[in-house]
Amino acid sequence: MTAVDVKSAPAHHAPSQRRNPAGKLLKFNWIGGTLGWVWLFIVMVPIYWIVITSFKTQANYFITNTFAPPKDPTFENYKTVFENDIVRYFTNSVIVTVGAVVPAVIISFMAAYAVVRGAGIRWLRLTNSMFLLGLAIPLQAVIIPVYLIIIRLKLYDTLLAIVLPSIAFAIPLSVLVLTNFIRDVPRELFESMRMDGATEWGTLWRLAFPLTRPALVTVTIYNALGIWNGFLLPLVLTQSPVQRTIPYALVSFQGQFGVNVPAIAASVTLTTIPIILLYAIGRRQLLSGLTAGFGK
Repeated sequence: MTAVDVKSAPAHHAPSQRRNPAGKLLKFNWIGGTLGWVWLFIVMVPIYWIVITSFKTQANYFITNTFAPPKDPTFENYKTVFENDIVRYFTNSVIVTVGAVVPAVIISFMAAYAVVRGAGIRWLRLTNSMFLLGLAIPLQAVIIPVYLIIIRLKLYDTLLAIVLPSIAFAIPLSVLVLTNFIRDVPRELFESMRMDGATEWGTLWRLAFPLTRPALVTVTIYNALGIWNGFLLPLVLTQSPVQRTIPYALVSFQGQFGVNVPAIAASVTLTTIPIILLYAIGRRQLLSGLTAGFGK
């Protein structure tokens, strides 16, 4: 009986030992969830303030509580913003974003495919190193050479002057993400396409393109957000009001309206709507695409 009791003792305590890690994990998740809600509150406070302020009049803004909803909401601020060429600035931002993101993603995809498929070629490895080197060069460090190149090309004060540098600075990170994603595609799939007589161009678009679609969505969203919010290139490379993009136009609204804070809040609300919608639609692809290529 004693031997049986000794053997049964560990089996009796085993469930409690297995429950301890689960309890710790549950406690950790509770703490993480609480911190997540706190961070959400911190992020939502300025968004809430901007939205409610955009519906206040200039007179009511200074005499009412800053965080109190407006008693008599008005759309006069939005009317004022639309009357001051916000549509033109919005269109310019769309043109710059689409005109830069589409070529950057296509070029990066083809470059990443060439780097992966030609891993044994020396000059392709050198090319990949040059792309990685581009990640270490910030835009602020080369803005003067970029400005001089744009002047020499006689593109100053045009939207193309913003598009071309935006493409160049979007390529390095895009190549890095797409290279790691394409590298995880089984080599047997490429070999089977080759045995079936497919060319490299056909393999690129019929095999690699569908399999790397999450990564393509990731780099598209990431680059679109960065270019849409870009301020330095429009500031340095454009001058006339008709070539302003949304971020640069907000500066002119501040100077134009002076202390008209509700009008500025209305313009900020309108310009952030596309960003929020874009992130809400592609947030899952953005997170999964950024981590998928590095997790294996």
